Amino acid sequence: MALSPTDVTQLAAVDTTRAARVLSEVRSATLAGQRAPVAPRPVIEQSWGRTLRSGVDPERDLRAGVLSADEVRRRRESSELRHVLPVLREGLLSVADVAHHIMVVAGPDGRVLWREGSTPVLRRADGLGFEVGADWREEVVGTNGVGTPAVVRRPVQVFASEHFVRSLATWTCTGAPITDPRDGRLLGVVDVSGPLETMHPATLAWVDSVAKLAEARLRELHLTSLERLRAVAAPVLARLSGRALVVDRDGWTAAVTGLPAPTRITLPKSLAPGRRWLPPLGPCSVEPLAGGWLIRASDEPTPRRATRIVLDLTRPRRWTVTVTECAGSWSRELSPRHAELLYLLALHRAGRSAAGLAEDVFGDAGRTVTVRAEMSRVRRYLGGLLEHRPYRFREQAEVEVLVPDDPLDLLPYSTAPALTAGRTPTGTH
Repeated sequence: MALSPTDVTQLAAVDTTRAARVLSEVRSATLAGQRAPVAPRPVIEQSWGRTLRSGVDPERDLRAGVLSADEVRRRRESSELRHVLPVLREGLLSVADVAHHIMVVAGPDGRVLWREGSTPVLRRADGLGFEVGADWREEVVGTNGVGTPAVVRRPVQVFASEHFVRSLATWTCTGAPITDPRDGRLLGVVDVSGPLETMHPATLAWVDSVAKLAEARLRELHLTSLERLRAVAAPVLARLSGRALVVDRDGWTAAVTGLPAPTRITLPKSLAPGRRWLPPLGPCSVEPLAGGWLIRASDEPTPRRATRIVLDLTRPRRWTVTVTECAGSWSRELSPRHAELLYLLALHRAGRSAAGLAEDVFGDAGRTVTVRAEMSRVRRYLGGLLEHRPYRFREQAEVEVLVPDDPLDLLPYSTAPALTAGRTPTGTH
């Protein structure tokens, strides 16, 4: 009887041996460019394609160097994830040890920073190179429960031969990304892993739920820090006239006077005291405060001229948008999703509807709510430079897009249908 990818996942819960055998046949056929008995799940097939383009050898376990103990300690101390380790341990470890799992927490670059759980499973993980300080990026070790969720920014379960590298086919991994609620930045991935017989479909929802609890805890910590800054800001603003606000280091507003209170303003990556140009306030003076900045907006009129917008997509995972106006310029690093959306709008200067962008990005015109939410976030920092109904760059703006020399390097980890068309690498179907 023919199986679907969903059937194989369900089969793994009751007959891991047969499911592993089927997936081994799927992997071998797919990587050989032949018709597989069952199509790989889309998230796995797309990961295999990215891994092939990265040059990972599916038959050879090629590991990068492990970080020194001192470097691991330094990264732990600077990671925001240290604040949510109690949440992760409480939600995962009590079950993981009984179920013969381990919990792994990695940074945004795929480096393993913490690893705890069943002692026998930890020893087996050592044999796979799944150790503290190891590099588990997708482009280094192929499809896996740490590197793949970091790329697609959603929970992923990788079972048996869904792993790209053959030596990992005796393993099952389930990982979920943890993002910073302040700016959407990827902080890392929490993963639950173990031998094949420990696989269960419900693990995916379990790990995702605990990752969301960790993000909720980070959100609570941020609100507490804003309250502390608000107490510092109140007497400062009481002595000022004109338009001013106090924001934290990430631009979130703690207090304001003389103007409508924005939830957040966009700050340059490296902000220093002095005269600055900040969207959407324009010319400002910036002064440091404990835990944030005092920003005083200038009331001097500034002449208007054509705005230049440069979308730089030449560096992998370091995409930026730079805006230049008469009063100055500013840059912002873009998330993968925002880079996709702005690139599509640059291609379609006449504009795209929410349904059109949903079709471009997700292959589903019905996902307009997600698109509108993301475009709302984009407009927080591009403001009047973006119009809507349809979404488009302001007609008067000069828009330039810088792209890599090789078309395959343009947003290479994107799964948007409008960008992946024609990217199918040799060896996949």
